[in-house]
Amino acid sequence: MDDVARAAGVSRALVSLVMRGSDKVSDRSREAVLAAAAELGYRPNLAARHLASKRTKTFGLLIHDLKNPYFPGLADGLKVAADRHGYRLMIASGFLADAGEIEALEMFEAFNVDGVILTGSRLPDATIESMARTMPTVTISRPMHSDVIDTVNSDDYLGARMVVDHLVGLGHRHICHLDGGTFAGAIERRRGYEETMRAHGLEPHVEAGDFTEASGATAAEHALSDGRPVTAIFAGNDLSALGALDVIDDAGLRVPDDVSLVGYDNTFVSALRHIELTTIDQRQPELAALAVDALVGRVTGERTAVQHIVIPPELVVRKTTAAPPGTDDRGEAVTPGQ
Repeated sequence: MDDVARAAGVSRALVSLVMRGSDKVSDRSREAVLAAAAELGYRPNLAARHLASKRTKTFGLLIHDLKNPYFPGLADGLKVAADRHGYRLMIASGFLADAGEIEALEMFEAFNVDGVILTGSRLPDATIESMARTMPTVTISRPMHSDVIDTVNSDDYLGARMVVDHLVGLGHRHICHLDGGTFAGAIERRRGYEETMRAHGLEPHVEAGDFTEASGATAAEHALSDGRPVTAIFAGNDLSALGALDVIDDAGLRVPDDVSLVGYDNTFVSALRHIELTTIDQRQPELAALAVDALVGRVTGERTAVQHIVIPPELVVRKTTAAPPGTDDRGEAVTPGQ
C-alpha cells in the first residue's frame, strides 16, 4: 500500500479506505488509487487484513458426500445466503469417512474460519461439540440435542408420513421402505414410515440400505425377490431410488404401472424428464438461509442462545406413483373387462 500511495500521490490511509470499499473517498482519488494499483499489479493481502480485523469473513462448509446430489444442491443455497451476508465459503468433503471429516475440520481451524457448517455429518456428537465450544457451528440435516450447536433440519418424520399417506391414498397396501442405515435423517424417516404404516393397519417392510445408488439397487432386488408382495417402494433418498429404478426395469416391471416409486430430497435428478420421480422436497434454499443466518448471529454476537430449527417438507408428486395394479385411480379393485 505504501507503493500504491506514492504512485497515486495520496496517503497510505486513503489507499486502505479504497481497498476496503469505503464510501468516504472521492471518485477522483479512488480512480487514482485503482489506476496506480493496476499499474503496480497490487492485490490486497487478505491474510494480513484478517489478522488485523480478527475475522476472515469465511465459513467452512463440510459436505459429507459429494456423490449425493442433495449436498451440492444445498451448497448452492449456502453460497447465495453467505454472499448476502458478505461471507465466503471454504468447501471440503469428508468423502464418506469420519477421518476425512476430522481432517476437514482441522483445516478449517488452521485457516481460522469464522464458523463452520456441517451437512449430513456422521461424526459423534461429542466430537462436533468439542469443536463447537471454540468455533461457532451449525449442522444441517443432522438432528442433535446440543446446548452449543445450532441445528437446522427438515422434518424427516413428517416427510415419511407424507409418503406413506400418499401411497395408501392411491390404494397401496404393500409398501417397502429402502432404509438409509446410519446416514443423517435415516432414523426419523424409518420411524415415520413404520409408525404411519401401522397407523393404517399395514405391516412395515424395511430393507437395509445406506443412501447410495448401489445400496438402493441391492435393497430393491431383495425386496422384489423375497416372496413378499410389493406394489410400492419408498426409497430413503433420491439416489437410492435411482438404484431401485434400474432393478425394477431389469425385472421387466414398469414404473408406476407395476410398482410405484418414491424418493426423498427432490434433487435435480428427480425432475429430469425421463425420470420425473415423486419425492419429498426438503426446501433446501430455506434450510441454507436459516443456517447461515444462525451462524452469522453467533459470529457477530447478536445471539448466544442455541437454536434448533425444524421446517416442514413438501411432497412433490410426479409420474412414478399411481394406483397399484388391478385398481382404479381411487385404489378400488377393477373387475376384468371394466
